[in-house]
Amino acid sequence: MKHWIMTICFLLGGLITAQAQSDTDMVVRALKTGNPEMITTYLDDFVDLKLLDKDEVKNMSKNQAAMALKSFYAEQSVKGFEKVSEGGKGTLIYILGKLTTSGKSFNITVQLKQKAGNFYIITMRIS
Repeated sequence: MKHWIMTICFLLGGLITAQAQSDTDMVVRALKTGNPEMITTYLDDFVDLKLLDKDEVKNMSKNQAAMALKSFYAEQSVKGFEKVSEGGKGTLIYILGKLTTSGKSFNITVQLKQKAGNFYIITMRIS
């Protein structure tokens, strides 16, 4: 009986990990396109957003965050993304990387949380 329980836990853990990797792969692809509209499809209903030297805004609505990201991407001419690291545990995961423009790059941290079986961006910090 104990063996079966451990096997089931192992399989469920593998499924959650596979789901997290699949969702982070989609977010990474969206970041690589340099297309903010594609990224906004992965935003949660409310997001904590920090863009460069501006103050962090907590619990920004998805629509407000989408507009802020579109404006940032247009102002900075963001061209792509390079993933540096990824990790997490359970229902929270993060992605660290570099957003690239024609002249410089910015550090970006994206935190995702599982909700209704999918992972959504809950925090995005660009510095």
